[in-house]
Amino acid sequence: MKKINRILLSGFTLSSLLFLSGCVSVDKSGNPTGMVWNFIGQPMANIITYFAEEQGLGFGAGIIIVTLLVRFLILPLGLYQSWKASIQSEKMHYLKPILAPLQEKMKTASTQAEQMAAQQAYFAAQKEYGVSMFGGMGCLPLLIQMPFFSALFFAARYTEGIAEANFMGINLGSRSLVLIALAGLFYFAQSLLMQVGMDEEQKKQSRSIMLMNPLMIMFFSWSSPAGVTLYWVVGGVFGIIQQAITNFIIKPKIRKQIEEEFAKNPPKAQKVTKDVTPMASSAIQTPTKKSNRNAGKQRSR
Repeated sequence: MKKINRILLSGFTLSSLLFLSGCVSVDKSGNPTGMVWNFIGQPMANIITYFAEEQGLGFGAGIIIVTLLVRFLILPLGLYQSWKASIQSEKMHYLKPILAPLQEKMKTASTQAEQMAAQQAYFAAQKEYGVSMFGGMGCLPLLIQMPFFSALFFAARYTEGIAEANFMGINLGSRSLVLIALAGLFYFAQSLLMQVGMDEEQKKQSRSIMLMNPLMIMFFSWSSPAGVTLYWVVGGVFGIIQQAITNFIIKPKIRKQIEEEFAKNPPKAQKVTKDVTPMASSAIQTPTKKSNRNAGKQRSR
């Protein structure tokens, strides 16, 4: 189960980043095209240009403002996703005394029948208390957010004028090592915040994800102009704020709610049906004892 969860989270992280570079197509002239770009990306590019040229703030400030506007727009979806995932996490924490022995029985089962029985008891406990191996990762909120991220990614990359602009001495059309380092730092800080409140076992499970996210962001930033990396940097800062809201506002409320729920309905251990099929060795021992008893009777005669 733990390995499956790690694979799912790793796959989601990688596919999300690949989605950003793939859901908006580029025509033969090198210009972005497609429904996502036409309906979301192009308006974002226009807003960037408005703040950069008509308001005289520059393209760097334009990218920052539009990134913040988009992130605030989809913040309710992100917080909803965090709420659902936090409910699952807190329930799993309270059910650990129930689920951990069942997981151990699945590992140490001597027969397939015993392993299946422990597995059925494990799933029955999850179903009874409303938890899932997917940790509340619903697809709909994520799918709604992804076109906005993709459109913003391409707006930061292809808006006319960004490639020739500078922001705080950084050429937005070229690679920036400073912004790459900042992007990695902010996403690593976000990963650290995600581990707040986890026990040591959970931290150990999520360690690979904690390292993968910033490394993937830095990898994508390395092959992107500074205008795109600036978008990642602002997104990383916003992600830290969103995670802080989750840790210090959402999770305490959920923890109190789960405590009250389990106080009214304490979790009970699931019964595991043992394999009672007689072993071959015991079947052999029975006639041996009879033969010894008969031999004694014969000697007494």
